[in-house]
Amino acid sequence: MIEVYYGNGKGKTTAALGAVLRAGGGGLKPVVAQFLKGMPSGEREWLKRLSVPVFYTPQSVKFFREMSDSEQEVCRRENWVCLKQAADAAGDGCDLLVLDEILDAVELSVLPLSALTDLLDRLTCEVILTGHSLPPEIRRRADYITEMREVRHPYQKGVQARRGIEY
Repeated sequence: MIEVYYGNGKGKTTAALGAVLRAGGGGLKPVVAQFLKGMPSGEREWLKRLSVPVFYTPQSVKFFREMSDSEQEVCRRENWVCLKQAADAAGDGCDLLVLDEILDAVELSVLPLSALTDLLDRLTCEVILTGHSLPPEIRRRADYITEMREVRHPYQKGVQARRGIEY
């Protein structure tokens, strides 16, 4: 089945990683691929300790929209590599594949929607997609859809993301 966590609220990655913990605890083999998230994060470090394969793009200190054309092209290539690694891992028998922030990669044209739908057509495992927006084609395919809506967030008061809490 295809699960989607999307919206402008906090908790999309957290919900997806909760499913990873549940899957691993249930004897299943989860795999995580993070798109547009090159910075080190607490969740990635902990997943390594749990021997959960995690694929991600190399570290970037800029948002995609702030990159030069040449930086954006490098970013696109790196995200294609991440997608291929995730597809290969899924083909090696994973039971749950999390494609974290892939909906944003599609929305920003870092990856084409067709690359995602082609992958979904080939997969035989449970898949979780996260991101801010939900393309109609993915909405039609999804079995679960959860929208995360921001009501209040500390960044509205100028509080920066905190290690171990937001990343």
